[in-house]
Amino acid sequence: MSMTILIAPSGFKESLTAEEAATCIAAGVLRAMPGADILKAPMIDGGEGFTKTLVDLTGGTLHHLSVTGPVGEPVGSFFGFMGGQPVRTAVLEMAAAAGLSLVPRDRRNPCLTTSYGVGELIRAALDAGAERILLGCGDSGINDGGAGMAQALGVRFLDENGQPLARGGAALGRLASIDMTGIDPRLARVRIDAAVNWHNVLTGPRGVARVFAPQKGATPAQVEELAAAMETYAGAIERTTGIRVGNAPGAGASGGLGAALLGLLSGRLHPRYDIVMQYLDLDTLIDRADLVVTAEGSLDGQTPYGKVPAEVARRAKARGLPVIALAGTIGKGVRLNFEHGIDAFASILKRPCTLEDAIGNAGKLLTRAAEDAVRMVGVGIALGRPGAKGRRIGSGSHRSPAGRSARAGL
Repeated sequence: MSMTILIAPSGFKESLTAEEAATCIAAGVLRAMPGADILKAPMIDGGEGFTKTLVDLTGGTLHHLSVTGPVGEPVGSFFGFMGGQPVRTAVLEMAAAAGLSLVPRDRRNPCLTTSYGVGELIRAALDAGAERILLGCGDSGINDGGAGMAQALGVRFLDENGQPLARGGAALGRLASIDMTGIDPRLARVRIDAAVNWHNVLTGPRGVARVFAPQKGATPAQVEELAAAMETYAGAIERTTGIRVGNAPGAGASGGLGAALLGLLSGRLHPRYDIVMQYLDLDTLIDRADLVVTAEGSLDGQTPYGKVPAEVARRAKARGLPVIALAGTIGKGVRLNFEHGIDAFASILKRPCTLEDAIGNAGKLLTRAAEDAVRMVGVGIALGRPGAKGRRIGSGSHRSPAGRSARAGL
């Protein structure tokens, strides 16, 4: 029997791009099932890979430059122009200027990191003649509410004495007023569309600081400091522009970058897959597949809230396809994914190892995990063939029920 297997992974942060992950999974699938027909759909979600993927898909161009990185030092970055668009459309990803991968591990403090370089990317795109800006939000290393981005575009954040605030999220706790008089006037003539995680909000119990700041190096005390700062920030934006960003869908995306885009730059926030799926042909590939394999660096209770595996599974389930998810780590609440279209999941880690080893060997580990998963699928197929009932597995006398064996593989 020949199977058509669709491989639709996200990237693994700091180790594998989505394209590399798809190649590794394909290699493992073919070890287990050499006759399989492989379809690959490397997934982007607004984070790393967003710019290059859309530039490649549309026949556009990529432009390199240096910007201020998240810890305040210059980093190499890039933006692109998409091909075949009715207006000159620049595409950029905030991760290329303020991503977590750009923050050295010993300097991960979201109270201090800045999105200033994102504003520099926008400014460079305007200098190059952009009429529309498509901005991908994801994989951030900041929690400054996008204030740094706005500062780079001429917005001033002032304390009660009228003095400019320093960069970083914690400084916003002293924010008294926002001065918009110096904002780049070109922004009024350019449409900004941002692809965001629609589930992320800026403030409250599920606000960006409490949910994501610990992943970026914040201590419990710093989490509360940042949460309070985001409340102050949201209040100042509302007083200045009349826009309520605190609980607006997507305003908490990328460390709160969505709040500045919506509240200060007149940007439009969109559920990221509404943007991405305009350019990726995932649904057509799903229609051709018998099985879907997706993957991401971490699978946990947050996955159903806008992560790639959940979106892939949702679309696959609408067409009745089984879905396997592979992950670098399996976290708290992972079983929630069973309610969102993922039928089985497995970690690529088979033994304890350091984070450095896991990152360095991610490709090999992912290939092996894909091979193991598809071999188990093969067992299920064999058990379902005519005449399989009553066959013994191995040399023992116990016979496992076919349904139980098929489901116990992962």
